[in-house]
Amino acid sequence: MPNLDLFDIHLHRWSAKAAGDPFTTHTSDLLPVILARNLADLPAMIKITRNLDERIGGRVLQWWDGNGAARVYACDQDSGALLMERATGSKHLLHMAREGEDDAATSCICHTIEQLHSKRSSAPPEELLTLTDFFRSLALMAQQEGGLMAECATVAAELLNEQREPVVLHGDAHHGNILDFDRRGWLAIDPKRVTGERYYDYVSVLCNPDLETCTDPGRFARQLAVVINVTGLERRRLLKWVMAHAALSAAWFLEDGERTRANRQLAVAHLARQTLG
Repeated sequence: MPNLDLFDIHLHRWSAKAAGDPFTTHTSDLLPVILARNLADLPAMIKITRNLDERIGGRVLQWWDGNGAARVYACDQDSGALLMERATGSKHLLHMAREGEDDAATSCICHTIEQLHSKRSSAPPEELLTLTDFFRSLALMAQQEGGLMAECATVAAELLNEQREPVVLHGDAHHGNILDFDRRGWLAIDPKRVTGERYYDYVSVLCNPDLETCTDPGRFARQLAVVINVTGLERRRLLKWVMAHAALSAAWFLEDGERTRANRQLAVAHLARQTLG
């Protein structure tokens, strides 16, 4: 647990009061806070990141300006610390997916992504990566692993060379990065710093490694149908992006020495390939 002193300068700067214990993720330190606004307490979160990619992701969050994503109330340009809207709703998409509401959870994710992809009047932040940059780990790992991963890398290369409808992507729009903000609905947090074909953002709902049923053929087929029904995406192209992303996710797991989790992602890639026929 990070020391509360870490947040003192930001609590003072933003006239905020701690509303819980600080906690740490693999990239950031966070503190739930309360802001006094118009005689009402406004729940917020201070996020201090140690990661450049996360800092640039914070600029994406600011650029979205609360449309489909958590609002950013303030940002310290020197440290990259964010004062942002805090989720206070009681629902959790991963719990819904595990407890018989998988269709509803998938629909919520798709609708949120559609909001994120809507046109903005201002230019997007600088220093964003392309999907080609994002996929570099797959090409390298596919050379070592061969087999299905190499096949998926070939599919990924074809998609990356022929991208359609480029947008600023969330890059990691899984069940844990879209939260219940009560009256504001389902909103995204923690975007990556990536741009590319909009199809890519819809694959995480089918590949989420934290969802135990992601390798179940029946679940895969049903949620694929839900995504297509909600979004109107082309089925074959979406399946190819699933192959590409699942293999990329497997490559990342292998880089971290987690072969069991990598194999689960390759099982999802296999489902996508089978479904393609």
